[in-house]
Amino acid sequence: MSNIPDDLKYTAEHEWIRMEDGVAVVGITDYAQDALTDIVWIEFLADEGDSVEDNGSFASVESVKSVSDIYAPLAGTIVALNHDLQDAPEAMNEDAYSSWIAKIELADVGAVDGLLDAAGYASLIGE
Repeated sequence: MSNIPDDLKYTAEHEWIRMEDGVAVVGITDYAQDALTDIVWIEFLADEGDSVEDNGSFASVESVKSVSDIYAPLAGTIVALNHDLQDAPEAMNEDAYSSWIAKIELADVGAVDGLLDAAGYASLIGE
């Protein structure tokens, strides 16, 4: 059974979002890291200051099993990338909810309300 914190929002692509002062902190869910198994690499496909589209790919993670894109939950501008993950990508397996990938200043903060809550995400993944 996956850990699904109630205070976060979620996407159908298995990203989590925590709002901090109008900025979306984004990572992958516990369900996603478990499905990927051992994460061995992260690549940033966008840089700080770049605009991202709603559901646009901005990073990819590689595991021993596959390579998966990481998608922006909503449109905005990347204000920070967690470069520490490049040296320790396994941190996403150890604690998916403290291993953020990017911080995105959203074009429309109100759009967060359209994302899944914990119950909706649990239903999506069959829990």
